[in-house]
Amino acid sequence: MKKPYFIGIDIGTQGARAVLIDADGEVLGSGEQPFALSNQSREEQSPDLWWQDCMLCLQQVIGQVKPHIRLSDILAISVTSTSGTIIPLDTNNQPLYNAIMYSDPRSAEEAGYCKKVALAANSNGYTAFNASSGLPKMLWFINRYPDKAARLGKFIHAADFIIGKLSGRYDVTDYTNALKSGYDVRQKEWPAYIWNKLPIQKEWLPLVQPSGTTVGNILPELAGTLGLPATIQVVAGMTDGCAAQIASGAVQIGDWNTTIGTTLVVKGVTTQEINDPLGRLYCHRHPEGYWMPGGASNTGADWVTRDFGNELEELTRQAAALVPTRFMAWPLKQAGERFPFLAPQAQGFHPAGLSRAELFAASMEGVAYIERYAYEVIEQLSGERVAAVYTAGGGSNSDLWLQIRSNVLQLPVYKMKHVTGAVGAAVIAASQTHFTSLTEAAKALTQIEKEVHPQQEQAAIYQQNYQQFIEILASKGYISNTQYA
Repeated sequence: MKKPYFIGIDIGTQGARAVLIDADGEVLGSGEQPFALSNQSREEQSPDLWWQDCMLCLQQVIGQVKPHIRLSDILAISVTSTSGTIIPLDTNNQPLYNAIMYSDPRSAEEAGYCKKVALAANSNGYTAFNASSGLPKMLWFINRYPDKAARLGKFIHAADFIIGKLSGRYDVTDYTNALKSGYDVRQKEWPAYIWNKLPIQKEWLPLVQPSGTTVGNILPELAGTLGLPATIQVVAGMTDGCAAQIASGAVQIGDWNTTIGTTLVVKGVTTQEINDPLGRLYCHRHPEGYWMPGGASNTGADWVTRDFGNELEELTRQAAALVPTRFMAWPLKQAGERFPFLAPQAQGFHPAGLSRAELFAASMEGVAYIERYAYEVIEQLSGERVAAVYTAGGGSNSDLWLQIRSNVLQLPVYKMKHVTGAVGAAVIAASQTHFTSLTEAAKALTQIEKEVHPQQEQAAIYQQNYQQFIEILASKGYISNTQYA
């Protein structure tokens, strides 16, 4: 155990988590409180209940580490939460309404209007608004609850509320949370159309700082309740997807993170902003001025448990003797794809007559082909090379799949030891309080658990197979002949 220590908090859709890490990135304590998930909780959740559960998580963590460390050596704390979730506060920083969740579809009409207004204003800020974006939710609230809107003090994001509870400051957010509320991360300002063309007052919008900026110290009464030092710095946080990218170690130029869960999410770091005319990618701002582009595919690992859940161990053993296969399969489980290509008509495919093991192996290969195509799109749009892939999510737990992906990508693939959003928040907490930058902090605090490199002979076979896969996508009309357009 190496001091100082850092705390990260993650308020997710389904629960609250907190961790404490040391200066080597080891997780010394953790706490978790699940939320009951319902149709209503996908639309609205209580910020006050978040805070109660957050306190329980912190108490769990402190109870675990207190016998082993000096609590006075805890240096900083930060928070991650869902992107696009909005909370209206009154002038006393009390919620006027529940948190309006990113997954609440009710602001679809307002999203269309925000997009129209932003484009008409030629805004350099975020313009690809949809129902999961923050700005339309602000407009939805004002339109539905004019009496409550008359008492508005601030619109804040989910992470900002917990930062406020910790520090007493509710007026600060960060680049990543502000992006989908319309913030211009190029010019580092809120665009004027928001208050000139929408019924939103400028003073309702928070101050925006780079992630890792110290917002203030922990409130003395809270420190006393938890038995923590009042010197702990509270640090501006990040959205959950970006925090998971930080935890994966993908923070330097040319580093990319693939998280394969229900979906396949790709995030990385480039020197220049990627401008994708088709809107498949959007860019967050890196705290050091770089760019953090990302995109999410409908392809993922949902097929694994759905189709093969009870026999994974045996199928993996059999599949290892079959790869590389000659079978072209794409295990897309829903209609349509959004990244790395837009094809609302797309449907998954596989050859008829395959054995269970053959289909399992070919499906792993198919996801790897989609991942490679994603990185080729990124290289073509950015003009920058993808140097390495850091990976997370349930799909990264298969050694065989890691090797397949490395062979298909013809890149090293690194699986990290701790890849939760809470660990990412702890790294952000350390980034400017103990280290000089996020890059330095991530290098010191993220740990590689497994390193996989391409096998030359198999990579050569996959090169041919991949070209065949691309030809099938083109023949079905899912991608154009120009491939990346």
